[in-house]
Amino acid sequence: MLASVPAAHAQTPTPTTAQIPNTAKWSERMALSVLKRSPWLQDPNLGDSWGYTQGLLMHSLEALEHQNHDSRLRTALQQYGDKMVDAQGEIHNKDYKPLDNSLDNINSGKLLFQLYTDTKQEKYKIALQKLHAELQQQPKTSDGGYWHKKKYPSQMWLDGAYMASPFVAQYAAFFKEPAGFDEAAKQLLLLEKHLRDPKTGLLYHGWDEKHVQAWANPQTGQSPNFWGRAIGWYGMALVDVLDYLPAKHPDRPKLVQVLDQLAVAIQKYQDPASGLWYQVVDKGGQPGNYLEASASCMFVYTLAKGVNKGYLNKKYRPVAQKGFDGITSKLIEVKPDGELNLLQVCEVAGLGPGTERNGSYEYYVGERIKINDLKGVGPFILASLELNK
Repeated sequence: MLASVPAAHAQTPTPTTAQIPNTAKWSERMALSVLKRSPWLQDPNLGDSWGYTQGLLMHSLEALEHQNHDSRLRTALQQYGDKMVDAQGEIHNKDYKPLDNSLDNINSGKLLFQLYTDTKQEKYKIALQKLHAELQQQPKTSDGGYWHKKKYPSQMWLDGAYMASPFVAQYAAFFKEPAGFDEAAKQLLLLEKHLRDPKTGLLYHGWDEKHVQAWANPQTGQSPNFWGRAIGWYGMALVDVLDYLPAKHPDRPKLVQVLDQLAVAIQKYQDPASGLWYQVVDKGGQPGNYLEASASCMFVYTLAKGVNKGYLNKKYRPVAQKGFDGITSKLIEVKPDGELNLLQVCEVAGLGPGTERNGSYEYYVGERIKINDLKGVGPFILASLELNK
């Protein structure tokens, strides 16, 4: 457990100045590293974002705090909630635009369940209800699949699986509205139906129902490549939705089967030398491709949690461990003060609307690579927790 910093002793080093011990678990070391380089997490007067990346980080810090009860993490989580949600339950942030009908709006809302449970502040309940109401207005494909955003008409993306379905399932459990279980499962099953490639077992990034987008296959509507992080979002969504889906829900066995099929593909495309996974998952030997951190962390989390929860065969535990060992040995840099840097994280990738985001191999490997992007840091913490590292 991380030691709390006594408020009465101002001279005690805070996470922004203290040496991070290399004897702590990887999850704790990364969390302290985030606090150290992210002043906005510790200062209630500094701004931050309702973006889905911040929501992912907050979810990972919440999971760690739930395990070790570190007061610094609790303070950071509560300050984030207070900055984002006003007394009337309105989300006030430049990055929150409900009229955009973007599934990305929903991800940060996952933290509000715990904040409401802990504080009993009505504002968090109101904000949760507003996010849920926003999803009721989400445009859908003809078979009921969420559009990723209003500006991406008739398109389902794997990214949206993680943004929306776990929230919908948790909301259903939290507020005892069982129709949400059906909706959360339906979205995941539709994505699998439209995006899974039977030859590889992998899922394409996006699907255009109309088959008219520049990136879409004219016959199938599918985008042309297997982007690691997109598949990672989907895997994490599967194991997280199963947390809330009732044991006898009719779609539960289907989702477990989908997860098992995905695990087969994840293991198949694991790089045997490093234990990691490539940016474009099935093209590891091609020029420009690289071992990408966020997808690797997400795959480790998916496999490890799947085993821990009993959804997956225990044979996948060594696969997850090999992946994690590869991350810590090849993609983690330890600074003299103990701070961890996570290397080789793809900053962003999408599909359209411009022709430059065309889903090609060259597009995915050409996107900017960053250090410590939260889309890798959050899953690293979550993967570490599942492996008790």
